[in-house]
Amino acid sequence: MDRKITRVAAGALAAAAIASASIAWAQNAPPVRVRGVIEKVDGNTLTVKARDGAELKIQTPDNVRVMGFVKASLEDIKPNSFIGVTAMPQPDGSQRAVAIHIFTEAQRGTGEGHRPWDLQPNSTMTNAAVETTVAGVDGQVVTVKYKAGDKTDEKKVIVPPGTPIVAYATGDKSELKPGAQIIIFNAAKQPDGSLQAPAVNVGRGLTPPM
Repeated sequence: MDRKITRVAAGALAAAAIASASIAWAQNAPPVRVRGVIEKVDGNTLTVKARDGAELKIQTPDNVRVMGFVKASLEDIKPNSFIGVTAMPQPDGSQRAVAIHIFTEAQRGTGEGHRPWDLQPNSTMTNAAVETTVAGVDGQVVTVKYKAGDKTDEKKVIVPPGTPIVAYATGDKSELKPGAQIIIFNAAKQPDGSLQAPAVNVGRGLTPPM
């Protein structure tokens, strides 16, 4: 009897250790960005063909958050707009925009700051509030400011003509269907290699450019 109890206890401890290791692995794994098109929807599982050709299985919760991206323009970027700028750093310290997305007011402050980005080699992402926007020789010049620790920093962004600009719009789970172009910013890789995503962004008639 004592041996049986010992075996059960050992099994429970082993299961707990595996569960703890899985949680720790998930917490330490860096977030995964997914860009691609939905090929299949099976319940809460999305089969996505990534832009690099890989086929990915992504698990979403019943209450998955869905936002849409709609086409926008420079005229939609106004002082105090909160925007995300995908850009390439320039020798003079400015940022040359590759794409811009405009957040809703409810999303103000999301991911605020300046960081490396993975759209292109050496690309960056700056989520910040617009300070000023004026016409320049190479395109519109947008100055943005963001919190960096206990101080405020700023970037000068050159927006060349033709730069893709999109804006967030409230979405719905029904938009997660085959053919939808999506981007997921923070998928979590699981120990078995699968991905989980609490939120999905869908391009409405466009490919999310960031």
